[in-house]
Amino acid sequence: KRAIYVGGLAEGVNSQILRAAMIPFGNIKSLDIPMNYSEGKHRGFGFVEFEDAEDATEAIFNMDGADLMGRTISVDMAQANQLSKLSNTRTQAIWSSDEWFQQHASGEMTAEEKEKRNQQQKDQVELRN
Repeated sequence: KRAIYVGGLAEGVNSQILRAAMIPFGNIKSLDIPMNYSEGKHRGFGFVEFEDAEDATEAIFNMDGADLMGRTISVDMAQANQLSKLSNTRTQAIWSSDEWFQQHASGEMTAEEKEKRNQQQKDQVELRN
């Protein structure tokens, strides 16, 4: 496993700060800090995927319980259900299967896609106000 979970992030931590804290342990493949768009800030945790599993292990060993911007962070291996949240963890392009084309060519959206579109529209309205 190469992806780690980083919890307990201070409000001031952004992707650049998290990257700077983790880059000493190895090359980073992807980094994600989920946002709470209704509040306009992140949710207090993030995921970092390293290119090598040894680098992830080293980051956990050195950073779990460390201080980052005045907060003690917890660092552990990301669970399998959390890995799907990382944007770069796909092994194939989404359009590499006929299923994707059939779904999108017909113009039909799944319930999840409709909900996501509605949320994006609400967010745009809030930003205008």
